[in-house]
Amino acid sequence: MKALILVGGYGTRLRPLTFSCPKPLVEFANKPIMLHQIEALVKVGVTEIILAINYQPDAMKEQINKLQDLYKVKITCSQETEPMGTAGPIRLAKELILKDNPEGLFFVLNSDIICEFPFDKLIAFHKQHQREGTIFVNEVEDPSKYGVVISDQDGRIKEFIEKPQEFISNKINSGLYLFNTSIIDKIPLKPTSIEREIFPQMAKDGQLYQLVLDGFWKDVGQPKDYLDGTVLILNSYAKHNPDLLRRGRNIIGNVLIDETAIIDENAVIGPNVIIGPGCQVKEGVRLRNCVLLKNSVINANSWINESIIGWSSIVGKWVRIEGVSVCGEDVQIKDEVYINQSFILPHRSVTANIQTKGTIQYYGNYLQQNDYAQTPI
Repeated sequence: MKALILVGGYGTRLRPLTFSCPKPLVEFANKPIMLHQIEALVKVGVTEIILAINYQPDAMKEQINKLQDLYKVKITCSQETEPMGTAGPIRLAKELILKDNPEGLFFVLNSDIICEFPFDKLIAFHKQHQREGTIFVNEVEDPSKYGVVISDQDGRIKEFIEKPQEFISNKINSGLYLFNTSIIDKIPLKPTSIEREIFPQMAKDGQLYQLVLDGFWKDVGQPKDYLDGTVLILNSYAKHNPDLLRRGRNIIGNVLIDETAIIDENAVIGPNVIIGPGCQVKEGVRLRNCVLLKNSVINANSWINESIIGWSSIVGKWVRIEGVSVCGEDVQIKDEVYINQSFILPHRSVTANIQTKGTIQYYGNYLQQNDYAQTPI
């Protein structure tokens, strides 16, 4: 069995972190986002994973050999020369998907999705109904914000309705699919949307089914959702793998700390905090609802809440960072600085308070060169 992961483009929604690292390799719960999916796919017998990529392919390829050796799975790249949408990459990777695939099945995953990945249930249900496609759906409280999925009692999808103004269904597409290889030739070799062009026709033909996803689900492709996803995965660990979480006198709630991190006993950590390898948290620090990426340092008496601190960044003493702020790689924040709802680009030194919502701190013409100014944040 095979799988195609839609790695995609520039990761603009998760900047400034993706200036330094392709989005699928940005750590989430102390491992690359994509690695959560790879582990789950290998667990259900996937033998080859195809990465549909069109940005930073060399950086992606550097990690492939390590992952192949670690998980004993073949990983190949299907590189787009132009953005192909969410269905075009399937058609582009046709030969890779069909080769040595006697079961005639393949997964398609959006790389930003985090959940508990119960792929064994998806396989069993797909084989039971014997149609061409099955998609995981998840239930939401306010379906008016989404396109909803309408199905019969057996799970056969009848139609998709975009942002209904009255309650019709609370189930939405989760971005996780299992298909028969027979669908590939129904996708044109051009930029194509699987949600808008392929799924409606499959539903009309009676070839598409849904399965409700158990547990949590989150698209972690932008900072606020990344932090919300942190809460969800820590709750999942507390329920299913409590030994992964740190406990102690100075720990509040669910906290994940890499064993190489150094935490002062007088720092207070939690709830909903993830601390990566090589990080240092000094005396009197208070961390809540935040993520520290590898080798970051938080000096004495600083407060960080609802924010992400990038790799090798150094936060000075008595600093306060909050409001879904994101520091890129190697950011230096001087003592007694206040930062609120702001984005700090890599290798930037911050010496003054930043209080205006949505501020982007940069130097020279770095912002313009990276087209950040044209990207919603």
